Amino acid sequence: MQPRFTPLVHERLDVEESRRRLSALYRSLLRRRSVRTFSAEPVPLDLIDGAIAVAATAPSGANRQPYKLVVVRDQQVKRRIREAAEAEEREFYARRATPEWLRDLAPLGTDWHKPFLETAPYLIAVFCLDHEPSTRSNGTLERRKNYYVQESVGIAVGLLLTALHTAGLATLTHTPSPMGFLREILDRPSHERPFLLIPVGYPAENTQVPDLSRKTLEEIREIV
Repeated sequence: MQPRFTPLVHERLDVEESRRRLSALYRSLLRRRSVRTFSAEPVPLDLIDGAIAVAATAPSGANRQPYKLVVVRDQQVKRRIREAAEAEEREFYARRATPEWLRDLAPLGTDWHKPFLETAPYLIAVFCLDHEPSTRSNGTLERRKNYYVQESVGIAVGLLLTALHTAGLATLTHTPSPMGFLREILDRPSHERPFLLIPVGYPAENTQVPDLSRKTLEEIREIV
């Protein structure tokens, strides 16, 4: 297939404007925190859709966009997800987690109780697609492989979290393990693999978050 190209649309900024925008984005994202106490106040669905549209601009291996995002707002479905997640989390805290892991989690004050899975107005379940659905071509069953799936989905989720924060919404990256129950509860096909569960909404009044610090630039960046 002959590749097709289109002119790049690129905005070249004055260096000072670049610095100003980066500084503003940094100050905004410094306020982004994982939230575990949500308000039940409704959130317009178009805000969620807008953030997902931002996520879909992410680069991906061979431009395959190997992900599916399922937005859950039905209260009964959220309850089923909470019950299944809490069952896995009870096992994790009681038997699966190593002492070191539990020590590292202690400053976060987390346990197996996950009420936010019901309280948050939306849950966004992110699924990886290691391949596309099988299709028939000339009588032959074909399955198209996707590439750099973990990397592609991770980049898209990063943009999603940034977009939701920019829209004034709170989020949590929740990863009960294993997450196979998501595929069953949400009736997803076998080629979709659960990756992440993101509660989304407005934070509850007087929400508290752990008093944590992030690594400095010097700790995470080296110049060679």
